[in-house]
Amino acid sequence: MVDNLKPPDTTAGLSSHAASSKGPTHPLAALPKQGSVPPRPFQRPMVIGVAGGSGSGKTTIARALAEKLGKECLVAIEQDSYYRDLAHLPLEERARVNFDHPDAIEMELLMAHVDALCEGRAVRKPRYDFEHHLRSAEVDVLEPRPVVLVEGILVLGDEELRKRFDLKLFVDTAADIRLMRRIRRDLEQRGRTFAQIRRQYYDSVRPMHLAFVEPSKHWADVIIPEGGHNRVALDLILGRVREFIREYRLHG
Repeated sequence: MVDNLKPPDTTAGLSSHAASSKGPTHPLAALPKQGSVPPRPFQRPMVIGVAGGSGSGKTTIARALAEKLGKECLVAIEQDSYYRDLAHLPLEERARVNFDHPDAIEMELLMAHVDALCEGRAVRKPRYDFEHHLRSAEVDVLEPRPVVLVEGILVLGDEELRKRFDLKLFVDTAADIRLMRRIRRDLEQRGRTFAQIRRQYYDSVRPMHLAFVEPSKHWADVIIPEGGHNRVALDLILGRVREFIREYRLHG
């Protein structure tokens, strides 16, 4: 699968959806760009999409890339930060929402933020409170970098978002390993009980994985078995990305 790595398209994926962020008054609208000269086409960042099932190790891959490349070269956007704000619903109803369905993600805002970073503008990435199922009042300001990495279970399933990716990765891990990792994460990090985790897995996680996540593997340029533990795949991907960064700096 590694032979399918291809150099980034320096013209595809420029902003055709930036207006989807609900206009300049939206609290999470992209920040204005410093200066007035637009970037030349070859200055467009490399955009990487990393997908895979919940607990597959895609976050480990994303963090490994970020650590190896450094914060001056890569900016990461997590799909989980873009869950729709459910403040209008009582907690009991929020807990029953299917968070593994594509409709749970404010994909328009996610794409607008990817477009803005590609155009050299900073963005206000939302924070999400997983215990109370609410979007936090706090945000994280992300600055444009040569590499933009978008990570989440559904990022290869959306056609419009997928068009923005120069490199599409799918982390493929056995279902039993993914389930054990998810149980540990939700118990330790998201304030869930085991009963809640079990119910959610059978009601939404497993059926949504089969309906949306697993089929999106078809669109991947590279399939990575065993996630962050696959050092060979990681080193090969790093080599291609570093090659792009050298070219980016040469022409930037």
